[in-house]
Amino acid sequence: MPDFDPGSPAFLADPYPAYAELRARGRVHYYEPSDQWLVPHHADVSALLRDRRLGRSYGHRFTHVEFGRTPPPAGHEPFHELNDQGMLELEPPDHTRIRRLVAKAFTPRTVERLAPYVRQLARTLVARLVERGGGDLLTAVAEPLPVAVIAEMLGVPEADRPLLRPWSAAICGMYELNPPEETARRAVTASVEFSAYLRELIAARREKPGDDLVSGLIAAHDDGEKLTEAEMVATCALLLNAGHEATVNATVNGWHALFRNPGRLAELRADRALLPTAVEELMRYDTPLQLFERWVLDEIEIGGTRVPRGAEVALLFGSANHDPAVFAAPETLDLSRRENPHISFSAGIHYCIGAPLARIELAASLSALLDLAPGLRPAGEPVRKPNFVIRGLEGLPVQV
Repeated sequence: MPDFDPGSPAFLADPYPAYAELRARGRVHYYEPSDQWLVPHHADVSALLRDRRLGRSYGHRFTHVEFGRTPPPAGHEPFHELNDQGMLELEPPDHTRIRRLVAKAFTPRTVERLAPYVRQLARTLVARLVERGGGDLLTAVAEPLPVAVIAEMLGVPEADRPLLRPWSAAICGMYELNPPEETARRAVTASVEFSAYLRELIAARREKPGDDLVSGLIAAHDDGEKLTEAEMVATCALLLNAGHEATVNATVNGWHALFRNPGRLAELRADRALLPTAVEELMRYDTPLQLFERWVLDEIEIGGTRVPRGAEVALLFGSANHDPAVFAAPETLDLSRRENPHISFSAGIHYCIGAPLARIELAASLSALLDLAPGLRPAGEPVRKPNFVIRGLEGLPVQV
C-alpha cells in the first residue's frame, strides 16, 4: 500500500486519494507498520462499529497474555489510569452504567439551555477578531468557543480554563499511530496534572454542589450508583477532551475547505438556510477524526478475509465518509447535501454523546463569522498538524 503512509506530508495534506485506492483494492488490508487491519468502506465501518464481536477494550474478557498482547509500559500507567476508565474505552456492563449516568446530566434539555450562551459567546469572539482586522481563526474562535462551553457545563472556573487545552492536546497525542516515547511522556505528565485538578474540582463540588455536570455526576454517585471517583475523573477528562477536540478541528478544517471552494462559500453567504446541511457536509468532507480502533474479541470475516481474535482493526472514518457507494460525488463539497449519513460522530454504543452540542457550536461559529465577518478570507497558507488520526491545522490565518 505505497500510497497509504501516515508519516508522509503528502498523505497528511490529502489522504483521500489513498483512501480511494484502498477501497478499490478490497474491503480490508493488513498494515504491518501499525499491526492493524484497515477497513475503508462505509458499509463495513458502519457495521463493525455496531458489532459486539469487537470492543474498544479487551480487559473485560481477557488478560494481556490471553489476548496475545504486551502490557503497556509501567511508566505509562497514569495515562491509562485516566484514559482507560472513560466510557469511550469501556465495554458493557461498565460502559452502559457510566453512559447512563452521564446521560442523566447531559440531557437534550441541558444542551438546549446552553444554546443562547454558545451563540452569544461565538459572536463575542468573532467581534474581537473583526476588531483586530483578522488573526488566527484557530486561537481566536475555533479553540476558545468549545473549550469555554464544555468548561461551563462541567463547572470549571473561568480562570482555570487555559489549562484545559494543553492537557488535552498532550493526552490526545497518544491516540496517533505508534506514538513516540516523548509523546507518551507528555501524555503521562498531563494525565497526572489533569487528574489532580479534577479530583480537587470534584471535592469542591461535593462540598458545595452547583447545577453543573460534575455536581450531577456526584449526585448520581451519592444516590447509590456505583461510579467510583476514578471513573468520575476519567469521565470528566473524556468530556473535556472529546467535548472540544473534534469541534476545534471541524471548525478550522471546515473553513479551510470553504476557502478552497469559494463558490460554495458564496452560496452559504447568500443563503443561511444552508447552515444545517453545511455543518453536516463540512464534518463529512474533511473528517476531524480519521480513524477509530477496535479490538477483535471473537474472530470475524470481512469480504472473505479472516481477521483473528487478538487483532486490531482501524476503521477509517475519513475513507468511509468519501465512499461513492454511499455519497454522490464524494470529493465535491456540497453544502446542500441532503442524504449525508456520515459517521464523523461514530455509531453504535460509542456514538458521540456530545454530538448535539457540537452541532450547536459549529452552527453558532459559522453563523457569527458569516454575519460579522462577511469578507473573511485567508491570509496565508495554513500549516497542517503532523497528525493522522486527529486531523487539524496548526493555525488558520485570516483577514476580515
